[in-house]
Amino acid sequence: MSKPPRLLLPLLGALFCGACFAGRAPEPPQPLVKVGYYNLPPAIYADARGEAQGSLVDLTRQLLHNAGYRVSFRELPSARLYAGLIDGSVDVWPGAPGKPDLVGRTLVTEEQLAEISLNLYYRHGSPAPVFPRDLSARDVILITGYTYLPEINAALQDPTLRQHRTSTHTAALQMLDRGRGDFLLDYDQSVNQAAKELGIATPPSVQLVRVPIKFIISARNANGQKLRDDLDRAYRALRATGADLQLRKE
Repeated sequence: MSKPPRLLLPLLGALFCGACFAGRAPEPPQPLVKVGYYNLPPAIYADARGEAQGSLVDLTRQLLHNAGYRVSFRELPSARLYAGLIDGSVDVWPGAPGKPDLVGRTLVTEEQLAEISLNLYYRHGSPAPVFPRDLSARDVILITGYTYLPEINAALQDPTLRQHRTSTHTAALQMLDRGRGDFLLDYDQSVNQAAKELGIATPPSVQLVRVPIKFIISARNANGQKLRDDLDRAYRALRATGADLQLRKE
């Protein structure tokens, strides 16, 4: 029997391999996880172009990638973020568990990503306040759109307390510094960052509560439990490598 010409052998091999690949089903695309957030600089915030930035963004993106997911980020006001988690238009929020509207409507990871401090700031030279007693009949500066744990919200319902809201941490710190409020209720990392940007000393404060940061997952997501477990596994696997998982403070 005559052998096929030598030049035909590579062609036959290519055709054979092509037939093998043609018989394989294409790889399914990785599931897309929609991450919602509101600004909590420097951990997570939208830059001037509207892009999500910060060490919490980097960690979230890495964990979802390691777990086999694609990710998109969207900045939302807190009310719309919570509504999105409830109706399923938002899959994940890296935030604080225990929001009353989300209890029973979301799943929470076991692993804690970070912990931040909610403080009551006061002006230099003023006596340290006693919370919540000293809020009565005083002016308190708050960040627009922020919500707090029930015990903090209850104290803010004092009818004699005067609330002043602003949209940025730098503006809030300037208001306190200029005497336009007696106290500022805000998170430590955000105030430290704002003070650095303004070139002023961070005002003294009283720590009210330490707030854990975890992944909050919509219960409307059909694969919510799997997503929660995948994120926990990805976090533990990354921690086992010795990676530094501490959020940058600035």
